[in-house]
Amino acid sequence: MTKLNAPTLEDVAKLAGVSTASISRALNDPTKVAESTRKKIDAAIERLGYTPNFGGRALASKRTNTVGAVIPSMANAMFASGLQAFQEELAQEGVTLLVATTGFDAEQEFRQIKSLVAQGADGLLLIGNERPQATWDFIDKRRVAHLVTWCNATRPGELYVGFDNQTAAGDAARHAMDLGHRRIAMICGITNVNDRAKARRDGVIAAINAYGQGARLTHMTEAPYLLDDAADALTEIMRQPETPTVVLCANDAQAAGAMMRARDMGLQLPRDLSFIGFDDVGIARVVTPPLATVRVPQTEVGRAAARLLLGRIAGEEGLLSQTFATEFIHRASLAPPPKT
Repeated sequence: MTKLNAPTLEDVAKLAGVSTASISRALNDPTKVAESTRKKIDAAIERLGYTPNFGGRALASKRTNTVGAVIPSMANAMFASGLQAFQEELAQEGVTLLVATTGFDAEQEFRQIKSLVAQGADGLLLIGNERPQATWDFIDKRRVAHLVTWCNATRPGELYVGFDNQTAAGDAARHAMDLGHRRIAMICGITNVNDRAKARRDGVIAAINAYGQGARLTHMTEAPYLLDDAADALTEIMRQPETPTVVLCANDAQAAGAMMRARDMGLQLPRDLSFIGFDDVGIARVVTPPLATVRVPQTEVGRAAARLLLGRIAGEEGLLSQTFATEFIHRASLAPPPKT
């Protein structure tokens, strides 16, 4: 497999009007190169989007048989199964996975992407489609093979493997409303530079608005995907003038944290308050009561993403994005609302 027409040291030398030896010196020991020459080299590197591998010692077109995955967090299990399947599929082709995390921070993601590209990663797996234009410009200039996952849309001509967050969240809301719930609250993920969180939020809002019959959103609050933050979010929800009968959470960790706080408040679950999560990771089956949630096909997405990215790195034609179906899993945390 070969990297997708990445700019080479020779390309930079031609544009800058200097020798490749001068560029190597400028990259490895800038003090040995005249300032005027360094400026020409820097301008050429920026214009072409050249990234030296291994500190400038290797050509940008060299294959390293490594792929980088840039994920938001390792603090919970929402990406674990997918990443494991992704790695296993790569390993069958002798490709090593390098993993970096961003903490849901766009600037940190940009730094991690630049680091992986500088280390010679032949391709990148990115979570979600929303990021600053400067990050996309960096990827495009360097012609890095990449795809996005955990979503079902991306830029024209690019590839994704994922699922429809908006439809899945709306389906969860409809399950609650079909059981009779009309007062609905949501703990949403942080939506800043997070298209998945926005899609889940929008899916719930659209489903409630379309359902009618008195269904309404009593309160929506954003919180990180962590137990304690979700617990605090539930406290905020229950302080509102109108309290809900069901709380939809943007992932299972949020639901677990909110359920913990609800029990601390003396609420009986699900008699007094129902909960729905998203992802169907292991915690969904061990919390009390077991958590109703949206099952995401994490393993299938991971395997398909690996195959598609390897094909992209190889320059294969006719590659197609893939959208997988989600499934609502009804468990004991979701029950009909209390009678009033």
